Amino acid sequence: MNTFSDNTTIVLVEPQSPGNIGMTCRAMKNMGLRQLRLVKGCDRFHPESLKFAVSAKDLLESAQVFPDLASALADCTLTAGTTRRHGKYRQEILAPPELAAIFREQTGPECRAALVFGREDSGLTTDELSLCRWHATIPTAEEYGSLNLSQAVLVFCYELGKAGASPGGGRDTQLATSVEMESMFSQMDSCLQKIGFLNEQNPGHIMRSLRRIFFRSELDSREVSILRGMLTQIDWASNGFDGRKRS
Repeated sequence: MNTFSDNTTIVLVEPQSPGNIGMTCRAMKNMGLRQLRLVKGCDRFHPESLKFAVSAKDLLESAQVFPDLASALADCTLTAGTTRRHGKYRQEILAPPELAAIFREQTGPECRAALVFGREDSGLTTDELSLCRWHATIPTAEEYGSLNLSQAVLVFCYELGKAGASPGGGRDTQLATSVEMESMFSQMDSCLQKIGFLNEQNPGHIMRSLRRIFFRSELDSREVSILRGMLTQIDWASNGFDGRKRS
């Protein structure tokens, strides 16, 4: 199968079972993926991890460890967080084939994609999912929908491999990286709070909706720069404003 092995990264957030890390490495290598990133979590060199990795121990050795998800995604442009739960901030959730099709169309030589998996017992938090451009889930039986972490990784890796690489080489213009988007969102949060647009008691409520809007817009670096320039002008023009609406 033609995979995205050179530019697709699997990210495990705080994995709790060393065996699952090892089995994830094996699943990745089965499907031709080699880039693994870990956000804290248990010891990747635990005997159980080495045991279940079998012939994929090289992926364990080359895995990168990060202190938080934001830093693990900083250089990525295509990011997808996996979740089993639906809710107010967990909408527009894609199935694995749908996500694979998006990755196929948009992945190019200079574009790093990341597929993020959460903790075995609680998954990804709402704040962690908000860092991801897309959300995805594996449809399962209602009576028992929880999959083993490495099984979930295998299903997504299989779909990515089956989709293959884009025949056109990906997008003509690359999407803004995660760190560029997060810098814009941070500036936007500060600016909108300053002018009284966000509820200071719960600014994240509207910001999560704005994140979804701008993620759907598929901004490139130049467009992010334009928006940040606009925010800078709004911030400058609002100096002295006390946050109250004028009648």
